[in-house]
Amino acid sequence: MSYIINGIQQIGIGVTDAKAVYNWYKNNLGFDILVFEDKSEAKLMTEYTNDEIMNRYALLSMNLVGGGGLEIWQFVDRTPVPQYPNFNLGDLGINMMKLRSSNKVANAFLQDPWNNWVQIVRDDYTFCKSNNGQGGVMGAVIGVSDMEKSLSFYKRLFGFDIIKSDSIGTFKELEMIPGGTTKLRRVLLSRRATEKGGFGKLLGPCVLELVQALDRTPNTIYKNRWWGDLGYIHLCFDVAGIDALKKASELMGYPFTVDSANSFDMGEASGRFGYIEDPDGTLIELVETHKVPIVKKLGIYINLKKRNPGKPLPNWIVKAMKIHRRKKDL
Repeated sequence: MSYIINGIQQIGIGVTDAKAVYNWYKNNLGFDILVFEDKSEAKLMTEYTNDEIMNRYALLSMNLVGGGGLEIWQFVDRTPVPQYPNFNLGDLGINMMKLRSSNKVANAFLQDPWNNWVQIVRDDYTFCKSNNGQGGVMGAVIGVSDMEKSLSFYKRLFGFDIIKSDSIGTFKELEMIPGGTTKLRRVLLSRRATEKGGFGKLLGPCVLELVQALDRTPNTIYKNRWWGDLGYIHLCFDVAGIDALKKASELMGYPFTVDSANSFDMGEASGRFGYIEDPDGTLIELVETHKVPIVKKLGIYINLKKRNPGKPLPNWIVKAMKIHRRKKDL
């Protein structure tokens, strides 16, 4: 059996106040679909939480214009460690997320109120129309130490086999970002949009930009910190055939470090998830979704386990997630 990468499902952000972060992204960048809200123990993540089981509060918000969502993750019983204070572009790990937008003023960089860098990228892919054209997560900028090794990883395992650009030098558009005036190699990758899987059309095409610092030794963003501490904690792909993907990643030398093995239950959504590390230890989450709520009170769910994994859900079913749209702040 082969596996399918349906797209970027979400990017995880460690925060101190999940509701405040959700409200800001809802009000400013269109992430107004609250897929789930959950409090539970992160029992399987002890590999990255110092062998301690941590209580967490998490929200998953989506933007129906198209793209991945945000998993907003907060420790309940631990004060999270702040981000590395001297971050520079090209440091190892997730440097920023890329959000799609059909707005003419797109292709800009900004920081949210919690110092997370965000790139707004001009892109016309649309699943649902909106007044401002601001869409969801279409990719990420990831700092790497060995470009060729990282290219092999993301190409072979995730299908990012289209090189849109490969440049070395200094870049004027990066001057406002710490480390943006140093010599960098930037490789922008994309993959063919499969529009497969239940939510393939919603997630849409995606890109990754790998950045390597050439005139300095990069720091590791999550060195001496736990998964769930402040900043970008993982990049998550929506997949089908997770057993086949696990085997493929093991054969490449990247075994699962976390595997829920059987269905996990997040209260309002269920499936199976696993984690692997890229060549520099950046955490990549892999989720095979089994069940998604449409009208929870009526017991109406989308059961993806009974569907052909290569067949997308009808648009009207995915658009029914509008019932989870929140206009008021949490």
